[in-house]
Amino acid sequence: MDKTIIYDASEFNDAVALSILKDVANILKERGYNPINQIIGYLMSGDPGYITSYMDARAKITSISPSKILEVIVKEAIK
Repeated sequence: MDKTIIYDASEFNDAVALSILKDVANILKERGYNPINQIIGYLMSGDPGYITSYMDARAKITSISPSKILEVIVKEAIK
């Protein structure tokens, strides 16, 4: 172990963002909302009112920038 290991934090950040997005989607489903419509509404308008505050879903999704959410979605789509 004489070599320095380079750590890429972006992979970790992507995983955290994806986990939060999935968690928020599950919370929206639990409350009877269509998570796709609600998340798209939030991303297009920037209005966090599209996301329920139930179980801190709104706080969770607003902890990630909308551009990061879109980046993670696109990365997952083109894997």
